[in-house]
Amino acid sequence: AAPAGAPGPRRALPRRVAERQLAAGEARARYMYRQQLVIEEGGGGQYRETREVIFSPTGERTEKLVRPPTNTLKRLRLTPEDFDDIRQIQPMLLTPDLLPRYLVRFKGEEDVDGRDCWVLELTPRQLFQGFRMFDGLIWADKASYSIVRTHGRAVPELRTRRDENLFPRFTTLREPIGGEHWFPSLTAADDVLDFRTGPLRMKLTIRYTDYRRFEAESKITFEPPQP
Repeated sequence: AAPAGAPGPRRALPRRVAERQLAAGEARARYMYRQQLVIEEGGGGQYRETREVIFSPTGERTEKLVRPPTNTLKRLRLTPEDFDDIRQIQPMLLTPDLLPRYLVRFKGEEDVDGRDCWVLELTPRQLFQGFRMFDGLIWADKASYSIVRTHGRAVPELRTRRDENLFPRFTTLREPIGGEHWFPSLTAADDVLDFRTGPLRMKLTIRYTDYRRFEAESKITFEPPQP
């Protein structure tokens, strides 16, 4: 049986959401935007940076720091995994090729800001060191299958005898851009990381603003005839 109003068998829903996400990711890759990141630790330390995602004159997508980052964190040390998660996990791009790596459970229906949504739980089937994944819930709009909200955390956590690398639970909200696709607009986290040296509160805020579609400009130059 399928839930009332569901689009066919329940098993088809994750693939439709993933296909919609693939289209959204391809569309977002043609946009420029500003990304403002603030990480705070209990006690007042802070990391702050602002990046512009832009295109080079040759049409290549790249990032540019608006100003040098400021870092007054004392107990938190940011790792390459943290910055990988900011680019890949917090925006949460679920594509058909990644779908087999997850166990997907239907969790019901819920209203999100006036939109009827399906709620799906994603759990990694297997964790590999060096391969970042998402573990949590996604809300997909019933009308378009677009993801409008995610809540969870990046995995795996990394614990060794000498080091720990822990990650907060976060929520990412999306908004419609360009009238068709939903892009990330805000990621927020306020969590306590349970380090062996003692619990440490971590707050994370990422704002994605100024979305604007990149339009390649073509110019035709007429050279005067050679004498």
